[in-house]
Amino acid sequence: MKGQALITLLFFTVIATTITSAAVMIILINSLNGTKFQQGNIAYEIAQSGLENAKLRLLRDANYNGEILPVGAGSATVTIAKNGTQYTILSKGQIGNFTRQIQLVASYSASLFTVSSQQEVF
Repeated sequence: MKGQALITLLFFTVIATTITSAAVMIILINSLNGTKFQQGNIAYEIAQSGLENAKLRLLRDANYNGEILPVGAGSATVTIAKNGTQYTILSKGQIGNFTRQIQLVASYSASLFTVSSQQEVF
């Protein structure tokens, strides 16, 4: 009887250890994925900040060509392509290994800045 109880105890201990290990692994994986998702969102917000800064700078100076703008722990690289009165602004937000890009197409004439499209570029 004592041997049978020991085998049963070992069996349940192995099962409990396996379930606990699997639960810890799932929690760890979800935590890492959550961190990556958050870093991607931060990179998007940095790109958005660069875009907003570029719009403001263009309104103040029509010859603005872009810049590298430090934003928090990351940076936004803004480039501007001009074609007559049409401007294409590309803002690339980067933090760590994560980058997101937003492109805005607008026209600027007679002191009127009109946005025709804004989208994330992959």
